[in-house]
Amino acid sequence: MTGRGPRRASSYLLLLLLLSGCSGWQSALDVHGQSAISLKQLIVLIVAACSLVWALVMIALIFALWRRRERDALPFRPDPARERRMTIWVTSAIAASVLIIGGFTLASFITTRALNAVGHDNLVVKIRGLQWWWDVEYLGAAPDQRFQTANEIHIPVGRNVRFQLEGVDVIHSFWVPSLAGKQDLIPGRPNELSIRADRPGVYRGQCAEFCGMQHAHMAFFVIADEPSVFEDWLSVQRASALPSSDSEVLAGQQVFLSKACAACHTIRGTSARGTTGPDLTHVGGRKYIAAGLLETTRGSLAAWIADPQTLKAGNNMPMVPLNPEELRSVSAYLASLK
Repeated sequence: MTGRGPRRASSYLLLLLLLSGCSGWQSALDVHGQSAISLKQLIVLIVAACSLVWALVMIALIFALWRRRERDALPFRPDPARERRMTIWVTSAIAASVLIIGGFTLASFITTRALNAVGHDNLVVKIRGLQWWWDVEYLGAAPDQRFQTANEIHIPVGRNVRFQLEGVDVIHSFWVPSLAGKQDLIPGRPNELSIRADRPGVYRGQCAEFCGMQHAHMAFFVIADEPSVFEDWLSVQRASALPSSDSEVLAGQQVFLSKACAACHTIRGTSARGTTGPDLTHVGGRKYIAAGLLETTRGSLAAWIADPQTLKAGNNMPMVPLNPEELRSVSAYLASLK
């Protein structure tokens, strides 16, 4: 009796832990877009049907065991009528299983068709998956409307946005559970995904295909803005980095341009035109760096620059030798790029 209480408490704790995954900004059941709503309905249908089947099987098992106890005391006698009844029950169960599986297949097909039928307007975003970050390019009708950012995707609320997905090195998978289903990024095979947010918010996404050592640290954020806020954000992102009169920031810019940083990264409005790493033109305005690994602060920027391999082992950013004064000025410069 003394052990029953702790066991019951452990069961409740386990149940709470399992249910905790059904909410939050990376839950497929916490939906805020039409595609995600369709997927949630499919999940609920399948879970409800499977739960009903499980309950019926348990009831049949209990009934069979109970009847068996009553018959154990009696001598065995062949019963043709009982055999016929059992044959009918088994045949019916097989037919029901076929119908249920067929229904699941049909429901999945209809849901997939509905996802693919989601329309889109003229907002197109090209997303490239790399080990281990996301290159994001907003395409426009004119060259001056195009720009690149990284790991953060802003979209307007209430509009369908088309994502052009490309894998650069290995297979990645683009997944924003609260807004849409998964779509693979396969090298040499472009894919597309339409997405729509019905309310403003920040939605966390994740690479859902194991892609190497830092797969778990390959997150991104979809930020749904009101249309006016989104247009303001577009105007800021299309502009080049603003010049600064701060002496420390200017010193950091000179260090950035004179070191290997400028060979890998682009900062529009300067001579830095590298394409190996993320575009840093407005890096200080992003919520996170290193694909969701660290919040964007001057301290985290300095830590990343000083030793990126300790924070995210295996990434392609080399250690650039900087003395403490250079590190302080470069971190000040990058934090100012908003």
